Amino acid sequence: MKALPVVIGMGGINASGRTSFHQGFRRIVIDKINAEAREETFVGLASLMKLVSSQEGKLVDQQGNTIAASEVEAKLGQQILDGTLIRKIETNHFDPDATHWHQKMHLQPIDKHISFELRAKELPRPLPHAWQVTDIGEGKVQVEIPEHLTITHDAYRDNPIKAGQMPTGFEPSTLYNSRYQPRGLQATIFAATDAIRSTGIEWDAILDKISPDQVGTYSASVVGQMQQEGLGGLLKSRLSGSRVSTKQLALGLNTMSTDFINAYVTGNVGTTFSSSGACATFLYNLRSAVQDIQAGRVRVAVVGSAEAPITPEVIEGFGNMSALANEEGLKKLDRSDTADHRRTSRPFGENCGFTIGEGAQFVVLMDDALVLEMGAKVMASVADVFVNADGYKKSITAPGPGNYITMAKSVALAQNILGKESLKERSFILAHGSSTPQNRVTESLIYDRIASSFDITNWPVAAPKAFVGHTIGPASGDQMAMALGIFNDNIMPGVTTIDKVADDVHNDRLNIATEHWHCGDMDVAFINSKGFGGNNATATVMSPKITLAMMSKRYGEQAMGEYQEKLSLVEQAQNVYRQRANHGEFDLIYKFGEGLLDENLIEIHSDALRFAEFKHKIALPTENPFADMV
Repeated sequence: MKALPVVIGMGGINASGRTSFHQGFRRIVIDKINAEAREETFVGLASLMKLVSSQEGKLVDQQGNTIAASEVEAKLGQQILDGTLIRKIETNHFDPDATHWHQKMHLQPIDKHISFELRAKELPRPLPHAWQVTDIGEGKVQVEIPEHLTITHDAYRDNPIKAGQMPTGFEPSTLYNSRYQPRGLQATIFAATDAIRSTGIEWDAILDKISPDQVGTYSASVVGQMQQEGLGGLLKSRLSGSRVSTKQLALGLNTMSTDFINAYVTGNVGTTFSSSGACATFLYNLRSAVQDIQAGRVRVAVVGSAEAPITPEVIEGFGNMSALANEEGLKKLDRSDTADHRRTSRPFGENCGFTIGEGAQFVVLMDDALVLEMGAKVMASVADVFVNADGYKKSITAPGPGNYITMAKSVALAQNILGKESLKERSFILAHGSSTPQNRVTESLIYDRIASSFDITNWPVAAPKAFVGHTIGPASGDQMAMALGIFNDNIMPGVTTIDKVADDVHNDRLNIATEHWHCGDMDVAFINSKGFGGNNATATVMSPKITLAMMSKRYGEQAMGEYQEKLSLVEQAQNVYRQRANHGEFDLIYKFGEGLLDENLIEIHSDALRFAEFKHKIALPTENPFADMV
């Protein structure tokens, strides 16, 4: 039997809020959820944004006044709404109205020389041959230059590009001893903890059931960690007159989100894997985890991606490719003198580029047999993830035929598993939906042609980037979070940042709504990503209802009855974390220097390794897999 990879937990952070228990999803569809869910969402966001704190079980506002959960929306609701989703870049990143840069200046002598004084130790080495230097005492010199001089000087410029940043007031660095780590790695610690704690199962309890090498971590970023503490600082430190630190290179690597989880969160000694595939990075890593679980190599996997690309350099890089929406373009679209910072991302509408975002998204996967044994909560299952390239291209950034292959394979697989009725009536698409004029045409054409081939009409399409921006590596993780929210709440998010679907969108067989709507039970989601360079990926994700039905058929009613008894205890533990997280009590897992394995105590046998710290041994290969060839 092929193991079924089941999603048992999800956690993270993006512009919409915390991922676990659908807080971020519910912020997006806030006007469509019931009163109880709405209150919980506002309380959770208020705590996340540090507008309230928990003291002795009570909520207290920033002035120290006790505030009831039912009062949070009335008193803080607008501030919460304004501080989430896409908005103008806040100055904890950089000042978008006065972004620092070095302006080049070409100086010419007015008389015979350019003349100035400076400290002798500030003279360049080697000294330019034309410079005439005179010692004037007290460690100073006078310099005369009989030719032109090019210098750079501190300057500031307006940055016309805005972003989808984490909620205002949320700073992951304050939640644990972050030790000057880049923001993307701080978000990794938060997101991985959120995902693991959301399962309601202690990590050590999982390790007590399986061999320690049956765990895997799969994650990466795309542009590395470009803050001052990572590659950003490494590249510009000397040019800005600073020293390179001992950590900037290592902490900037795109494998670091995987490494941090292994070293500081789970203590993993099993599989470790990092794959970057531009905007499809989350799905690339999900694919490897799914394949390892299906093959029986891994039984539990932590899968995700983290990115913090809201830096002047990354934004300018994308902006100079004409990929990002800017204020001038938005003004033209709206025929207005002011840019609407809340509607910069407009998938499948009249648009002018994508909006960069930051975030981290992680899922915990477990094979179906272990789910049954441990009573884990079923959130979804992943039938497969397909990856295909574009072939020969004129431009590395242009779309190509690879996404036709990934989407067609995913849809065909769903039809083979669930049947035509389920596919036609209860499936939906989480679109890449980048919000560029080219994407709205090319991606919608793929969906329209596949819908025609599989006789699908009125196919629902949702687009998370309209609300949280394009988080690059975790972008398809944002899509996964929305899919799980749709499965749970039966609400299909519309693209509310557009007035109507653009005329050049191939929309005959698609349902791209401009308002959120109640969709009823859905069976399968197609998570689609079209990354730069031809990195196309599509995942076939099945609902918890379908997943449980499949498990029931495999294991029988008695086994499922026993599972339900175990599940009730897990749900109690989940609820404990849910309440604590809603009050801002995250208790991040960060075991720096803790739980180190004693290599001297490893027992090495011909068929297994034994560690004093693990209950189960690690089996070594005992058979020749190529016996027929030797």
